[in-house]
Parts: sequence; structure tokens; C-alpha cells
Amino acid sequence: MRRACFLDRDGVIIDLLPGGESVRTPDQVRLAEAAAPAIARLRAAGLLTIVVTTQPGPALGLYTVESVHGAIARMHALLAAAGTRVDDVMVCWHDPQGGPGGDMRLVVDCDCRKPRPGMLHEAARRHDIDLAGSFLVGDRTTDADAGRAAGCRTILVGPGAGVPRLAEAADLVLAWLAKDG
Repeated sequence: MRRACFLDRDGVIIDLLPGGESVRTPDQVRLAEAAAPAIARLRAAGLLTIVVTTQPGPALGLYTVESVHGAIARMHALLAAAGTRVDDVMVCWHDPQGGPGGDMRLVVDCDCRKPRPGMLHEAARRHDIDLAGSFLVGDRTTDADAGRAAGCRTILVGPGAGVPRLAEAADLVLAWLAKDG
């Protein structure tokens, strides 16, 4: 069995937009400053790097499935330009309630939407991953909760990681101040 580092996309690999929102279009994708070097180090250490991202925007009517695919393609291109790559990308498209103009086929109460561990379990089946020997890096409690539910060790990063509930949610917390204050 192999070990992996599961990485949340928004707020970990890709910078959030001002106001903390996730990107909606490929042209908004900017790699977080430490993302490419960290992914390269993880790969050099022999870990698979797998993105696990919840993208309910199409179910909510905020953006399209195609724009998410475009943003993922841009992420791959930026990582390649930096000399690294991720091994796989797992996407949960679902939202249990949906929204006006949303794709009703994606309005589902699923097992893959974090904090549930479905994406991690699917990746483990797909890549023969030892979840107990693996890690999940995220920026929200739902990330840490999904990692723990799958049996992984969890790491929270980002400016919000110092918030008490977040600090209690993970095995390791790496907090820093937001650039704007």
C-alpha cells in the first residue's frame, strides 16, 4: 500500500479571492506561494499527492462544471510550469440543497462532500492507499473532519488556522497572518 498527502484545492493549493471566496473561473487561479515547492517535496518523499475538493457551485448555480474543469486545468498548468504535478484530483460536485439556477442533478446528500470521507475512500481504492499512513492538508474544519473520518492525520494551514475550533480540529495547525492584516 502507498501513502498519500491529500490536499484541499482552495486556500491550500490555490489562493482564495479577496474576501475568502473560492475561484470561479480559470483566469482567477493563482497558486499559493508555498504550494508548488511543498508538492514537489511531498512527491520527492514518495507520497502520492491527491487533490480533494468540494465544488458545489454548479449545484448552487454560481458557476459551471466546465469552469471548474478549466480552473483545475489551469492549476495543472501552473504546477507543471513550476516543475511539479499532483497525481489525481477528486471532486465532489454535490450540494444537499442546491440553489436557484443550479444543476438539479448535483443536488445530492452524498458521501463525498467533506466532512464526509468519501473522496478519500475512493482515492484509497483507486490508488491502493494506506489511509492510516496518510495525511490531509486543508484550511477548514470540514477538511480536518474528513481526514479524521478516513483515518488520516490532519494538518490545517492558513490565516484562519489559529481560530480555536480550527486549532482543536487537526493533528497539526500551521497558522499565519493574512497578507492584508
